[in-house]
Amino acid sequence: MTELTLLMRDESRPTERRAPLSPETAGKLIREGVAISVERSSRRVFGDEEYAAAGCALVPPGSWPDAPEDVYVVGLKELPDRPHLLRHRHIFFGHAYKDQPGSVNLLRRFTEGGGTLLDLESLVDERGRRVAAFGYWAGYVGAALAVLRHRGALVEPLTPTTRGELDKALAENAEPLRALVIGALGRCGSGAGDALVAAGAEVTRWDLAETENLDVAALLDHDVLVNAVLATGLIPPFLTTETLRRPRRLSVIADVTCDVGSPCHTLPIYDRTTTWQDPVLQRDGLDVIAIDNLPSLLPREATVDFAADLAPHLAVLDDSGVWRRAEAAFTAACASHDLHRKEDHA
Repeated sequence: MTELTLLMRDESRPTERRAPLSPETAGKLIREGVAISVERSSRRVFGDEEYAAAGCALVPPGSWPDAPEDVYVVGLKELPDRPHLLRHRHIFFGHAYKDQPGSVNLLRRFTEGGGTLLDLESLVDERGRRVAAFGYWAGYVGAALAVLRHRGALVEPLTPTTRGELDKALAENAEPLRALVIGALGRCGSGAGDALVAAGAEVTRWDLAETENLDVAALLDHDVLVNAVLATGLIPPFLTTETLRRPRRLSVIADVTCDVGSPCHTLPIYDRTTTWQDPVLQRDGLDVIAIDNLPSLLPREATVDFAADLAPHLAVLDDSGVWRRAEAAFTAACASHDLHRKEDHA
């Protein structure tokens, strides 16, 4: 049996602090017979020496394009633009299956290079439930930032912190606050609800039943809205520029989903994501926070939880329905754009 080899790449995004594997989970995989190389990183929340102590081989950052073809390249956020041709099997959040901006180009890089995208969003069990996700911490941070913005206490630019420090900030200067979480029953919505409770807010929780016939007036009668809905198809938008002209209490939105540019965008009142440096944009007197790597602001907690869920599946990469479903999702996405891997033409 061929030895399973993983290479955990350094993230190209300057604000990314998380990792798909913690030193603890990497060490456990190594003891189970998986070979792991880790690109050195100056930003990752866990130090290079911690991975080395766990048994990982340290390699230079950006060296993954030269790795043997049978290596699985594991990361989180987007790949750099070069090399254009992607020949490896890559595991990361590709955001390429809902017609997001740049998605066709990414898929083409894989098909022309002969590689495969095993998108972390498509790692699902037999019931279609994600097996590893950062959703809880995305919701927690998104809701926390919305509360702090509403209080005028959001410190910019944003910097990574810990849950203890964030909870301390939420407990300070608490004031009456009505907050609505849409998608409240999922991981993300659960995290958002917990952060709002920690802030002393009055929390309204909506999910599918409450959004089938959306009560826009009730939505607008909250101070803060946290959108935690993972839309996989077209649904009516929750807010439009027209509905924002109605009388409203709503002043801050945290859109944790960040489906900007996708037909699945449920808050088409804004058209770009925000950043750690510039976390808030304004639309019609409304503050919108739409940061697409929120869990990286709590990088240690987020990495520990995610890695614990992902690692058992990495141990069975060559023999698991989870990965077969992920590859099928990639194949279907490519076919929908009439893209075919180079070997398909042989």
